[in-house]
Amino acid sequence: MAIFRQYIAPLLVVLVFIFALVAVSARIFLPSDMAAPAPIEEVGVILKRG
Repeated sequence: MAIFRQYIAPLLVVLVFIFALVAVSARIFLPSDMAAPAPIEEVGVILKRG
């Protein structure tokens, strides 16, 4: 259990941090229209009666 606490757990934390950093930094290389947040549209619910 000490091996997990000393080596494996910190390695997993660092790998998750690096993955998140790469995912966020990848927006720099996207075209400008894809780097913007997605548009929010109102979605109407259509109810069928009958």
